[in-house]
Amino acid sequence: MPKQRKVGNRKKYSKEETLGNHKSPCPIVVKQERPDEMKQTGNFVFFFAAIALVFGVCVTPLTADMTYSGLTPEKHSALKMDEALLTVNNELVTDVVVSWRSERCYQCLYQQLGVVPAASSPGELGSLDFVVSTEHEITLQLNSTVNLGLCSVPFHFGEQGNYSLWVKNLNDSSVVSCSVVTDTEPINSYMPILVAFFIFAGVFLVTALWRIIWKLDVVKHLLFRMTGSMVTERLINSELGSPGRTMPVTDNIIPPTQGHNQRLRSLDTFRGISLVIMVFVNYGGGRYWFFRHASWNGLTVADLVFPWFVFIMGTSIALSVNSLLCAGKTRRSLLGKVVWRSVQLFLIGVFVIGPHYCNGPLDWNNLRIPGVLQRLAWSYLVVACLDIMVAKGHVNVLTTGAWWSSFLDILLYWPAWICIIVLEVIWLYLTFQLPVPDCPTGYLGPGGLGDMGLYSNCTAGAAGFIDRWLLGENHIYHNPSSRVVYATHVPFDPEGILGSINSILMAFLGLQAGKIILHHRESHSSMLSRFLIWGLFLGAVSAVLTKCSTDHGFIPVNKNLWSLSYVTTLACFAFVLLTLLFYIVDVKAWWSGAPFFYPGTNSILVYVGHEVFEDYFPFRWHMTNNQSHAEHLTQNLVATSCWVLISYVLYRKKIFWKI
Repeated sequence: MPKQRKVGNRKKYSKEETLGNHKSPCPIVVKQERPDEMKQTGNFVFFFAAIALVFGVCVTPLTADMTYSGLTPEKHSALKMDEALLTVNNELVTDVVVSWRSERCYQCLYQQLGVVPAASSPGELGSLDFVVSTEHEITLQLNSTVNLGLCSVPFHFGEQGNYSLWVKNLNDSSVVSCSVVTDTEPINSYMPILVAFFIFAGVFLVTALWRIIWKLDVVKHLLFRMTGSMVTERLINSELGSPGRTMPVTDNIIPPTQGHNQRLRSLDTFRGISLVIMVFVNYGGGRYWFFRHASWNGLTVADLVFPWFVFIMGTSIALSVNSLLCAGKTRRSLLGKVVWRSVQLFLIGVFVIGPHYCNGPLDWNNLRIPGVLQRLAWSYLVVACLDIMVAKGHVNVLTTGAWWSSFLDILLYWPAWICIIVLEVIWLYLTFQLPVPDCPTGYLGPGGLGDMGLYSNCTAGAAGFIDRWLLGENHIYHNPSSRVVYATHVPFDPEGILGSINSILMAFLGLQAGKIILHHRESHSSMLSRFLIWGLFLGAVSAVLTKCSTDHGFIPVNKNLWSLSYVTTLACFAFVLLTLLFYIVDVKAWWSGAPFFYPGTNSILVYVGHEVFEDYFPFRWHMTNNQSHAEHLTQNLVATSCWVLISYVLYRKKIFWKI
């Protein structure tokens, strides 16, 4: 048998930057709220969860069987997810050195796979097997030990496929031919996603049709004749919900007050969408690469949700502070509450979410200080304090007929804007001017294999240096996503100190969305147009900063660094998404926001709960085949659906966890 070697991305399934590691449950304190909410469709959510469970029990074995049918057991027995088998056959009279480079590895060195021996005699072959990654396209470079540069072969291998790379001379012995042949067809690893999509799409379709049928007059009349008016009214209200949907404006950090403002369901829906996707990708996202964070520059689905959550937190701050000031609260009392809640968020992140308690008691020498909740705490503290200092209690009396009145949502809060601009100037100066030992000034690269290996110890430049200098290597994240493709070895925390400045900017842009709502709530068209203008403006800024490219811009889009272009790009998406949700949910009432609305009303509980109880049933169980995307996807969808169901039950019980 020929020897077999492995190459490709060594996938790390430990929690990455948006995941605070933990393994121990913590007590959860709840308080009762009494909002004047609309009753939502109970059967929908329970049906939603039931379908997910049926999918987990029934569909996974079928998909697993379908996935592996028709394959050669001898060839595939050792292959894992996102791997394929490549056999290099050498007909040359010299040994061939095979190297590889991922298409996602920008300006990377080639890594050697191995040396394929020369043909021992005419008609014989030198052969060697390799296991290659199938996540991204890779380029194979073949060099002889005598003459360099035989050929270069870019190819995207398919999962569980068997391939042969033939290296041979043509009629002219000086010309070498390199060709890839598919010996065994790969499996369709994306089929489970398609199956899951049709299942959940079917649930939404059936639910929508059910609601339409219940609204028909003929159905109401039929029920009236069959059961009587009182029973009919009770059934209709329980299934469709009462028409009232007023609720005091609040967010998940500042408690609600009694007021006349109408709660916008689109905000909770926006928050719920971000949270549900965050829970799904944190649980693994089916182990698909696009549900994990980008290794360095660029965006994946997992890179979208945290900034959106920060954005909508800023929006909620604006509405909450305005509501509390109108209710007669003093700015001093609000500042005290903001500081206390920020401390609580920070401590929960450090001591509840972060440590691995199942591995032993708390280790102070290796305690990670940055994290998701910690960054939320800092962003909330700064933006809420700025808004408390400049917010106006009754914005409806400030409107004038002057030409500049259209810009009141910006001009009235100019001191806060100046503070944000100063913070951004600080970020730019430190990022591009701070000297970093043995690294080029202004370096934004991943280090490791990147930049031809010249700066292997310079991961993240100034951002990484500041964290290692102030916090120490033992108190920051040790498994950044840059290790997957760039093989970095320097600790780097994606929730570090320097990036927190731009997360504050993201929350402040969300605050601006809240100001637009406050100043233009009487005119839906004005509100929507301003959302779109902000989205267009931020998109244009991103285009300039990135030069509309992944790696060649002035400031590339980078989640690890929370770069300026990353914030402007995600804020652009957030304004557009908020526009769509506001129009569909609040203006036209075409959609109630379910099921995302429910997690959005209990976001802190869902986030902390999904982290703490991650390793407990029904969120995780022993899988028959842990190298199956189908089983991982099923488990992650069921776990996420369970949290949606939990949040729905808590909503119906009027239980909301506030800190």
